[in-house]
Amino acid sequence: MKITRVYTGEDNRSHFEDIEIPLTIHDQMGSKSEIQATAGVIFRSTDEEYLYDFHNAPCRQYVVNLEGILELEVGSGEKRRLNPGDVLLGEDVTGEGHITRAVGGPGRSLFIPLE
Repeated sequence: MKITRVYTGEDNRSHFEDIEIPLTIHDQMGSKSEIQATAGVIFRSTDEEYLYDFHNAPCRQYVVNLEGILELEVGSGEKRRLNPGDVLLGEDVTGEGHITRAVGGPGRSLFIPLE
């Protein structure tokens, strides 16, 4: 399963990377990944004017976009959009961080902090 990772590089700036989550378990329920330890789930809603200037991920976490379109921007100016159903792995817990803005209406998402 392909997801987007945002991480802090050696230049202390955030960068994007496409990564693959291996689906190694195949059974009657389909193809699945190994279980990943999590600290809980956070539910979030944002309005259509949501803008969060440069910030870091508070911890390593998955962000699952459920509704609306979010745009992330890193220090180089590169932008990526999270559409409904997209998953982001936030790992830029240090450095310059990234900007997050709504570009497609109000949004709903899940944050899943990793242990």
